[in-house]
Formats: sequence, structure tokens, C-alpha cells
Amino acid sequence: MCRSLFEKDKLLFSFLLTAKILFGDNQIDMDEWRYLLAGPSGSIDVPPNPTDWLDDLEWQQLYKQLFCMAKLPAFVGIDSYFMEFNKKFKKIFDAEEAHEEPLPGEWNDKFNSFQKMIVLKAIRADKICHAIQNYVIEKIGKKFVDPPTFKIQPCYKDSSNFSPLIFVITAGTDPVKDFKAFAEEEGMWNKTEMISLGQGQGKKAERLIDDAKVKGGWVLLQNCHLSLSWMPRLE
Repeated sequence: MCRSLFEKDKLLFSFLLTAKILFGDNQIDMDEWRYLLAGPSGSIDVPPNPTDWLDDLEWQQLYKQLFCMAKLPAFVGIDSYFMEFNKKFKKIFDAEEAHEEPLPGEWNDKFNSFQKMIVLKAIRADKICHAIQNYVIEKIGKKFVDPPTFKIQPCYKDSSNFSPLIFVITAGTDPVKDFKAFAEEEGMWNKTEMISLGQGQGKKAERLIDDAKVKGGWVLLQNCHLSLSWMPRLE
């Protein structure tokens, strides 16, 4: 599954997998799940800022979340507690590893790890991905947040002459070295043609593919993004 996902989506997939398992075991409250995803809604009268460490805009955003959060049964009273003891939450707001900080008062013992993520999202939304990673590890194991190292061999076994390998790369990466090593292992390097696509290269690439189909060779098409008009023909 990891091979088919972009890096940015792998943690999301693991989190959804975890959530589906826990829903089946009634370990996640549906209302809390909706709140984590959607956040607060509706207009709210925000009281004066009681803190000396949040600006007014930050306070408005945070209070809206606390106010709506307090409507969930497990969170009743958290808004008034924050109003009275807001300085106890400043450590979380300032911490470099905010997702590792315990909640003040009874809340740390009262909340499970999912509920703690809801509070963290309100105070330090930038650390929610780290908290989700910890949550996945806690519930289903570390291997679900450590994607396996990419290897061409397993991908090749899953491919066919009708389902080629497609390398979707980020800036600065180059799979050619790994591809060459694999082709040599398979005894195919001398039967491999490489072409960098661009204006006017589509017909040349097509000739190479037709030739490889007859002789049983491989063709590596590079820089496909420079020949978008030819991609429908390739498909």
C-alpha cells in the first residue's frame, strides 16, 4: 500500500486505518472524531483575553475551540478551567515538543490519548501530526509509521507488460542509479533503452517501445512531464 501513496499521505492512511479498527472496538467516540476533523462551528461571544501570552486573535481562535469542545461530555468544564488556570497551559504553547507535554490538572489522567490530541490541536495545531504519529504507534505499532525502504524488485514482481513501473519523484531525486543496478541484476541492462522526453521526442520513444516489444527489452522514459501532449498516446 505504501508504494502507491505520496509521502505526505502515508501518515493519514495509517491514522485512518487505526481509527477504523478502533471504531470497530468502540474505542473512539464519533462526536469527538467529528470535532477533531471539523473543529468549532457557529458564532461565539468571546470573553476578554485573560492571558498575557496570547494575542487577541490567538485568544479568539482558542476560546472558540475550547467553548465548542466543552459541549462534548468528556470535556465539560475545560473552557472555565482554562479561563482560571490559563498559565498552566502556557508550557504546552511554548514547548518545542508540545505533543509530549502532559495536560495540567486532572485532565491528563482523565483524557485518553485521542482526547488529548483534540486539546493539542486547539493550543498547538502545528504539532498534531506528531501526536497522530504517536497515537498510531500506541494503538497498532511503530511499523505503521515507518514506511518500508523503496525497492524495485517487489514492484517489478507486481508489474507486467500492461502495467509498467512509474516513478513519481520529488525535486532532486533520481531513480536511474537504482534502476540501472536492478537492470544489471536482471541481465537486462544491455537490452535497455533510455530516452529523455520533450518536444518531438514522442515518436522516437514510440519506436523504441515498439522495438522492445518485439525483442523483449526495456525502455526507460524520463521527464514525462515535459511531454504531456504525448502521454495519452503512451497510455
